[in-house]
Amino acid sequence: MPGATIPTSRSVESFINEKEQAIVSSKTVKCAETTIPLTKRTNLDEFPINKEVVIFSDFDGTIFMQDTGHVLFDNHGCGPTRREELDEQIKNGIRSFREVSEEMWGSLDVTLEDGFVAMEKALEIDSGFNEFHEYCLKNNVPFNVISAGLEPILRRVLDHWLGERQSKNIDIIANGAKFSNNGKAWAVEWRHDNELGHDKAASIQEYRQAASSEMDGSVPLVVFIGDGVSDLAAAREADILFARKGLRLEEYCIENNIPFVPYDSFLDIKRDLQRIIKENENREIREEEEKKEAKALKEERKPEPTVTATPVNSNFWDVTPKDKNVSTEVRSYSVCA
Repeated sequence: MPGATIPTSRSVESFINEKEQAIVSSKTVKCAETTIPLTKRTNLDEFPINKEVVIFSDFDGTIFMQDTGHVLFDNHGCGPTRREELDEQIKNGIRSFREVSEEMWGSLDVTLEDGFVAMEKALEIDSGFNEFHEYCLKNNVPFNVISAGLEPILRRVLDHWLGERQSKNIDIIANGAKFSNNGKAWAVEWRHDNELGHDKAASIQEYRQAASSEMDGSVPLVVFIGDGVSDLAAAREADILFARKGLRLEEYCIENNIPFVPYDSFLDIKRDLQRIIKENENREIREEEEKKEAKALKEERKPEPTVTATPVNSNFWDVTPKDKNVSTEVRSYSVCA
């Protein structure tokens, strides 16, 4: 879409400045319009690193190209036709996400392991995710999945594609699930008591508050990665938003002048993260050098010690027994810095 008017040419520094000035209640972030090709990336060169980084990522359509729930519903539940009808009810505001989701999950008649057989065949992981997550691990960047799906499914999928050892390093913030005695009937344990069921924005806010308590009031820089409009609430809580190219979240950001960084795969995000971490390392080096320079300057300005004489005894005594007319005053000397 060459020539489209979109906000992606803004530097991430501008992104953050706009974000900080946004009115939280309206959940709208404005930015200047610039005519550039759709694929042009946001410039990260001027990114102001003064915090640690934490990443929150959507799961369905982001880490994996397909939707885990859709695979289950289409193969073991209400079927694709009914699922699409229910999706339209959400989009048109006829029913809430929570209400529709309860019908979808309630339609399942399959155990998790049998359902996983269908997911194993249908799901495709982002080609760059493994490399991206390994980079996060090596550089101590916390990576969290935040999803409107069910935690047991997401954990099972990650364990399979990444291996349990790597998967356990990913925290999953999602809804829970209850199963019948035979394991075939499903019910959702919602994370929040509202129409969303899981308010991703509230989850990120909860994280910020907890981090602030643990870090003396400072909080990490929050990065969010997503693909759809269902991610928008969480995206608005992020300092940096990555939206997958060509999908609904990017379209929504363009239509509503919401600043974002487009990406094709997690390898794109890895390159940006490398630049952020490198600048963070350089900042720490600069701060250490500045401390050393300040200490050296303080030493240079330290005043020289002065010598003063303080009389402590005015008595006179004979210098020699032979010359009693020669006497001296006894003094003590102290050095004052």
